[in-house]
Parts: sequence; C-alpha cells; structure tokens
Amino acid sequence: MDKHFIIIKNSIMNKYMLVAIVATLMISYSSCDKRLDLKPFDGVETELAFQKPTDFTNAINGNYSGFKRGSYYGGQHIIMPDVLSDNLILCSEGRRSKQSIFIWEMSGDLTWGGLWTDAYKVINRSNQILENIDVLDSGDFKNNVTGQALATRALAHFDLARAFCKAPSQAGSSDLGIPYITSSDASQKPSRPSVADTYGNIIADFESAAESIGENGAGKLGKNSVNALLSRAYLYMGDWAKANEKATSVINSGMMVADTASFAQIWTDETDNGVLFEVKITDQDNISPGVEYSQTGDEVRSEYVPDYDFYTKYTDTDVRKAAYFSTSPFAGKLFNHIIKYASRPGSDLNVTDIKVIRMAEVYLNRAEALANMGMDAAALADLDVLRANRYTDFEAGSEAGNDLKNAIDLQRRLELAFEGHRIYDIKRKGEGVNRSSFGDEADGSGLTVPASASTMPAGDTRFEFPIPQSEINANTNMQQNPGY
Repeated sequence: MDKHFIIIKNSIMNKYMLVAIVATLMISYSSCDKRLDLKPFDGVETELAFQKPTDFTNAINGNYSGFKRGSYYGGQHIIMPDVLSDNLILCSEGRRSKQSIFIWEMSGDLTWGGLWTDAYKVINRSNQILENIDVLDSGDFKNNVTGQALATRALAHFDLARAFCKAPSQAGSSDLGIPYITSSDASQKPSRPSVADTYGNIIADFESAAESIGENGAGKLGKNSVNALLSRAYLYMGDWAKANEKATSVINSGMMVADTASFAQIWTDETDNGVLFEVKITDQDNISPGVEYSQTGDEVRSEYVPDYDFYTKYTDTDVRKAAYFSTSPFAGKLFNHIIKYASRPGSDLNVTDIKVIRMAEVYLNRAEALANMGMDAAALADLDVLRANRYTDFEAGSEAGNDLKNAIDLQRRLELAFEGHRIYDIKRKGEGVNRSSFGDEADGSGLTVPASASTMPAGDTRFEFPIPQSEINANTNMQQNPGY
C-alpha cells in the first residue's frame, strides 16, 4: 500500500445510544435568549418543562439544533457517503482525515460513531415532545408540533438506517435494521429489528407527520418537505408507485426547480430557490460544514477532491460545474477543489446552510420511479425539467428504456454530489463501487487510489458502517453488522 495511505485513526467520539438518551435529558432547549433545562432521571421535572405553548416551541427549536452537530448535517453527513463511494479521492496535500473510511478499513472503533450518537439525541428530543404533547389544547398548533416531532424522529432514524443497514430494496428478512426508539426511557436496551420493520416505522412516522404538520418557515420541516422525504424513502424501498405519488404531491404544490441563473446562489445562501428543507447555520453557531472538504488561507487546501473521471462528466455548459468546483494550486500542485460549501458572502470561512432536500431531487425521484414503471415519456419529461435548468445549451432528450434510466442515474449523481447520497444510491440499486485509476491532481495525474480500495463489489458488508463498539459494549442486546 502506498505510504501516503497509512491509516490514521479517526478522532470521532463513538458515544453510544444509551448515553445519548440520558444526555439529552440534560440538554438545554433554546430559542433566542430563552432556555429550558430538562433535568435527568426525573419525570416530574421533564413534565414541568412542558407547560405552555412556548415551551414546545423552544423544545422544537432545540430539536432542530441537534441536526447542526458536526457528526450530522453540520459536517460529516455531507461528506461521509461520498468518501465511501466513487465521487471523491483523498487529496495528497490534505490532512488524511477520514482516511480509514476512504480505504474501507473500518471497525467498531473506527466508524461513523458521531452520527449514531447525534441522531439518537434528536430522536430522544422528539420523543420527549410527543410524550408531553397532550398538555396542549387540540388545534393547529398541537397538530403542527406533533407533525414536526414525528418528522424529525423519522428523519433521524432514516439517516441512521441508510448508514448502518442494508437498503430495503436489497435486504432479506433476516437483515438487521436499527432500533426504532419511541420512548425517552433511559434504561431501555433495544435489540435490532429487521430492515423491513425499521423502514415500516420510518414510513409510518413520516406519513403521520404529513397528515398533521403545517407549512413552516425556513429551517423547519413542513408538509411539502415531509412528502419529499417520503418520496426518497419509498424510492429506497423500490415502491415506485408510492415514490411517484409523494413526489407528485410536492410538484403539484407549485414549487419549482432552481433555474440556471439562480442555481449557484443556492450554495452561497443568497437564495432558497428550489430548497424544501435546510438546516440553518448561523455565524454564531460556530459551525463550519465546509471544512470537511477544504480550508482556505492564502491557498485552498483540500481534504478530498473530485475523482477526475467524475469531474469530467460536468460539461462547461453545466452551471453546476462552476457552482461546485474551483481550480487552484496548493503546495505547488494544481487541484480541482469542491466549493459547494465554501461560504456565504460576508460570513466566516465555510459557513453555509445545509440543504437536506431540494426540488431537483423530487423530480429525479419521480423520474426514476416513472422509468421503473415503464412510463418513459413522463420520466423523460421530468428529467428534462432538471436538465433545462442546468445546461445553458439544453436540447430536449430522446432517451428511452435503459438509456433513460442511465441518464436519470447520471443526473442524480451530478446534481446530488457531495450532499450525502452517493453510497446510498449505489447500494440501494444493488451495484458495486468502481473507482477510477486517475490521480488527485487537476489533470488526473498524481496520487491514485490503492488497489485494495479500488473496487467494492455489490453486497459487500462494508457498504454498511459498523455499529460503534461502545454501543455493543453498553447494550448486550445490540448486534454488530456482519463483517466487523
């Protein structure tokens, strides 16, 4: 193995789920200058914390703040699924961060432990809200709070299932999901249900949320964004009819795909065109998601750069190319840097909101579902809605059959790159990872991927992150993923 790929142990703190449940009882929920302390181990204190509508508003705000954490949407979520896949290559002049993930040498002590902890904290906060929801009078406010708590609980479980489980479209009856937690009881030691049961619960929570949730403002889930996430979840399950139904409900609401003129401004937070749900990051949060990809001083220093073969799939007439990449030297070498999360104007380095789901994905979800239902003309029409808003020289397509499916797959990869999708799309389709032989420098030369990390066959156990060893040690009912 090349000396540049010596494994450097990741510094992720692999806290286990039970600690997450206890710890969140001590988390202060906040909104503006108001703080609400929830005491540990004392149900009376927790009940007293939920007395007025403003208490629930503060609790919901605190719940959304859980998505900001560095191991979640505030950082690793936008890079880990791409590090494991074929979109990126480790930069020879970076700090070798997440190198063990990149070369697929993982273990219970070297995994995405922070996601396990942070997602279950969000889940526990959601459960506390739902356990006290009957304090509120019946009506729109109670319905909306209920919907938001159900939706955040479903999303956090969904994100865990994508990372730690097989895709439901590829899983058998004996394949394990992740514990679906619906109680804030800190003493529980759950076992792992099946993947099918896990996704059944995710769908049930999202569907219930869609029934009660309102249309909320920026940084909050609403009816359209929940239905959009349902279209994603049903796509993972291979339920094409339901994916089509949910995507159609969002498209029929009048939301539009961002056009060529405004697309680049999405990534500098100058517009929310086409954004259905985003995690809002303020300058005061002291969170810089973009440092996962690069740091900027006199020169840009990248941790990871786009695989050159992938980079060349963006044409010069594709507005995504300039929005996602820049080319400049570091340490005397020229690199194609990823600037999708570089910064908003006037902000500190690498501070930008994280787009969780956009209209572009909803159109792609429906196009894929329609193509798999044999409705090629309708699928092509959806694909062309996206392409017309990405290529300045757009001409209507004519693909059909497998060519159409391949065209949809390509646009999905180009559109959603570096947003936490790639490895999940590969494994839900039952495919393998085949990395190119190009190097890390701007022209494809330079340091290449070691042979041992160039190919991961379909169905390989390394598609699923190992359960953190700390969780295995703490919970005698927890089972490790195969292969670790």
